[in-house]
Amino acid sequence: MRLKGKVSIITGGASGIGKATALKFAKEGAIVAVGDLNLGTVETIVAEIKAAGGEAVGYKVDVTNKAQIAEMVADLKNRFGRIDVLVNNAGILADAQLTKMTDEQFDRVIDVNLKGVYNCTKAVVDTMIEQGSGVILNASSVVGVYGNFGQTNYAASKFGVIGFVKTWAKELGKKGIRANAVCPGFVATPILSSMPEKVIQAMEEKVPMRRMAQPEEIANVYAFLASDEASYINGAAIEVTGGLAL
Repeated sequence: MRLKGKVSIITGGASGIGKATALKFAKEGAIVAVGDLNLGTVETIVAEIKAAGGEAVGYKVDVTNKAQIAEMVADLKNRFGRIDVLVNNAGILADAQLTKMTDEQFDRVIDVNLKGVYNCTKAVVDTMIEQGSGVILNASSVVGVYGNFGQTNYAASKFGVIGFVKTWAKELGKKGIRANAVCPGFVATPILSSMPEKVIQAMEEKVPMRRMAQPEEIANVYAFLASDEASYINGAAIEVTGGLAL
């Protein structure tokens, strides 16, 4: 088990890629802290992990709420004495073309996807520095590499979290802390359930592999990067897109 005993926070951990990552980390032996807005769903994931023999705790956490983040971090330190991995997975969409985008749409996406990553990382970084070790993983996107029509706010946030890890790699590498970003392409998650089939087909046709990723395929990359097997990967933005370039 490549993550045995590693205390790992996964924000947005109750659905989609976050859920798959929580389950994967638990399978690899991590002590998983699942943070999400929906406490009921969080508790379901925690129960699933425990039923499979893993160890997990759940928290209702809004990544824009510093008090909630601080409470989660303090409780984890009290329980386990350390924090080894932070997966900044929580994120939202509010798409519109620039000419139609509202300030509310822009601000909300930046607050969650960019400032939320900052908030959570600030809350754990001193602990990781004290330990002399830690891994910070940010959820970027193919959109954070190439941009995308109708996603000014989302692209800005996902470009931004790549900038975070490039900077943190330089600042924190000498302290034993690695920071990397994962840039998924099209992923088959519940958020696509409302899309017409022809739209999904068109998305798949853009991918050289002619299919979307499964959430577990993204989770596998997070698990590798969190493990000691990735001990010299720092400041990277790894595309997991099936070859897609928007």
